[in-house]
Amino acid sequence: MSLFDTFRIAGTGLAAQGQRLNAVASNLANAESAAAPGAEPYKAKHVLFETAPVEGTAGAGVKVKEVKEDTSPARKVHDPKHPMADTDGYVSMPNVDPVEEMVNMISASRSYQLNAEVANTAKQLLQKTLSLGS
Repeated sequence: MSLFDTFRIAGTGLAAQGQRLNAVASNLANAESAAAPGAEPYKAKHVLFETAPVEGTAGAGVKVKEVKEDTSPARKVHDPKHPMADTDGYVSMPNVDPVEEMVNMISASRSYQLNAEVANTAKQLLQKTLSLGS
């Protein structure tokens, strides 16, 4: 496998983790958005990955298999004074767990960082190889 293949494979990881970071950002941004009575609240989104062959290489990378909505029920918060409370005083809130999302964010950002480091190391190796010929 050439160093150029390393760039392609690391690029798949960067793209996949970038999409995961976007889903986490969306989940955190909507974590406290209440839904009007009778309306569906925001549902958390989770990115699922799968192994995929990388065109032009002997190796495999990663790709997003799907972005799946969390099917767990919405949180019900009792707050009769809330403008979006139903007749029983409950407000429908998204099924987003901010602590879980923060853990996902740290994991995704570290994975992104590691893929970037792989690409950077491959670049440095190519530069060293070129400087040997001078």
